[in-house]
Amino acid sequence: MSGTFNNIQFTIDDRVARITLSRPPVNILNIAMMQEINVALEQCSQQRTLAAIVFDAAPDCRAFSAGVSVEEHAHETIFQMLDSFHAIFRNLEQIAKPAVAVVNGAALGGGCELVAMCDFVIAGDQARFGQPEIKLGVFPPVAAILLPRIMGERRARELMLTGEIIEAREALALGLLNRLVPTAELDQEVLRLLTQLRGLSAAALEHAKRAIDLGQGRSLDAALKEVEDMYLHELMKTQDATEGVNAFIEKRKSVWQHR
Repeated sequence: MSGTFNNIQFTIDDRVARITLSRPPVNILNIAMMQEINVALEQCSQQRTLAAIVFDAAPDCRAFSAGVSVEEHAHETIFQMLDSFHAIFRNLEQIAKPAVAVVNGAALGGGCELVAMCDFVIAGDQARFGQPEIKLGVFPPVAAILLPRIMGERRARELMLTGEIIEAREALALGLLNRLVPTAELDQEVLRLLTQLRGLSAAALEHAKRAIDLGQGRSLDAALKEVEDMYLHELMKTQDATEGVNAFIEKRKSVWQHR
């Protein structure tokens, strides 16, 4: 499955959707590009068996993304720009499929926020990350929510309030990355992860991600009540949950139906 776009490349193959940012040289996210990403995500939402959604950059781009278009912060486009950008994050949360960012080069501003939203981040050793919006007199709304959860409030404040750019090794130490590999090994490492995800139930992956999201910023008791309800009344009614338990008892490999 694929779509025709001007600023991205989009394919779905073997239960993996791939959204490739393709606006050289540095993948500046303008309104048109963000709208295309949202169209692709809407198509992803219709694919029940998806194991993952991968974000990467086209080979002719020297950055994952250098952020959202500064020009479209003008008064006549700011509302549409912010709505289009934030729709990406709302769509990803609603779809609840594992999201993977493959970063080769810089991920700055909105590009770094997209990285922060993903469940898995695999980066090459030349990658760089940062939220330089403060230097333009603005701040990154999504990063203000996500970065303190990922790396702790103290370091997140420093990055957003100074606009500091950090190297890949520090990003790994801060928890922004899952895996850091030599650039030449990026494809191999991504394939290794996708092979793991393809071997799992899409229904179980979706419910697990929703359960993790439910617990953000809430008391254990309040979150656990909703997670228990999901577990008992949604997850345990799926064919895959029954199959997984039966396969374990019968000492055989599970055959997933992704429902």
